[in-house]
Amino acid sequence: MSKKDVYRIVSRSSDGSLRIRDFPTPEPLLEMHTQIGVDDSSADLALRGMPVFRGLIGPLPEGKNIVRYESPEVFEAVTKDWSHAKTKRRRRSSATTERQQTQA
Repeated sequence: MSKKDVYRIVSRSSDGSLRIRDFPTPEPLLEMHTQIGVDDSSADLALRGMPVFRGLIGPLPEGKNIVRYESPEVFEAVTKDWSHAKTKRRRRSSATTERQQTQA
């Protein structure tokens, strides 16, 4: 289990672009946001015990050592983009399929 030592907040700037702020400890977040609990059910064991803040979605894993919190607007946009992303499907060539059938 890796230690999360970067606390990242992702929100929207007034011009609509993403605003990313990184902190080495959770103390600045505790000063800016109200803690309403701790994460006790994350599948990522490194996130368990991390603070949960009013008005932010998270904690979310990002890489090996980053814990991420997002504003609700960012979370909604990122989730919508992710759900609409097209996955490329690989097709087998007919020659490969025919070879496999003749070998069987």
